[in-house]
Amino acid sequence: MSLIRAIEPSRHPGFGGEARTGRRPDPVPRQLFRDGNATFWNPDDIDLTDDAADFATLSPRERRLTCLFVANLISIGESAPQDLQPLVTAMATENRRHDETYLTQLVFEEAKHTLALRSWFDAVGMSDSLPWFTETGDVRRRAFLEELSWALYALTDDHSPAAQIRAAVTHNHIVEGCLALTCYTAAARICRSRAIFPGLVRIVENIAADERRHTAWGTFTCRRHVAADDANWAIVLQRTQELLPLVTEMIGELLAPFGPGAPFGISVQGLMGSALSDVGRRLDAVSQARGRRVEEIDRDPTPMRLEREIEREGSHSDGHRAVVAFKRPV
Repeated sequence: MSLIRAIEPSRHPGFGGEARTGRRPDPVPRQLFRDGNATFWNPDDIDLTDDAADFATLSPRERRLTCLFVANLISIGESAPQDLQPLVTAMATENRRHDETYLTQLVFEEAKHTLALRSWFDAVGMSDSLPWFTETGDVRRRAFLEELSWALYALTDDHSPAAQIRAAVTHNHIVEGCLALTCYTAAARICRSRAIFPGLVRIVENIAADERRHTAWGTFTCRRHVAADDANWAIVLQRTQELLPLVTEMIGELLAPFGPGAPFGISVQGLMGSALSDVGRRLDAVSQARGRRVEEIDRDPTPMRLEREIEREGSHSDGHRAVVAFKRPV
């Protein structure tokens, strides 16, 4: 794919170009941007007073697991404003204005997620202990400091479709769509089952809605590259299969200190069953772009519709959904 825009002073491609697009349906990134604007939320509007009281009633093991979940979610969003810059630049070099615009919203939302979760740590009196929870875990470090960083920073020098696919699969599908959304869903279910942490429930619900848009953008990006060149489907599948064992290891590492009886009935099998089901369905959505026109994929709302379906089903399940088999390239 050729690069048509130089990212340097005085090299903008022109102004007012979008006025010539007429009344065609919005491309997917623009729809996502509008949805993000329509559902804006402010962390400072969430009352965490009751959460502090609820935290005091938990056992030490329950407190530890709760803090581990929240701290690992912080680590997902904390580095995003820096790590995602190469992805934004890659979209800019191709003059994909809608993608570039949406990714600026995505980066902003990641920063907001970190602020909201850090505020919760402060409210329950655990802010001084946050580094202990975020700086432990060999698998977590490998996932975020190696695989995720490698995939994103590779775009600094390589804007190819293959590099974009690896970045989208790693960040949007695996880190956000698999790890983060699985943890948010589990956290919300825990809170409701015990009728605790009303503030945290609001936080994770808001963040999960944002993350589903982020994941939908990753699905869309993979779909448009697969539509453009069928060989890219193998790259999507390969990168997904490379990272899934790491997801299992990371969830296992998170729960390992608690043995077979983790608090709140959380288990590796329960979390992974839900996560793998969702990964499989997103892969199906990407595979459906094979052989289609790129222009059609650009305005196809399938990625957003899929995330809404997953959200509805997740809200009515016990977190033990069946695993969907991956489709292999033919």
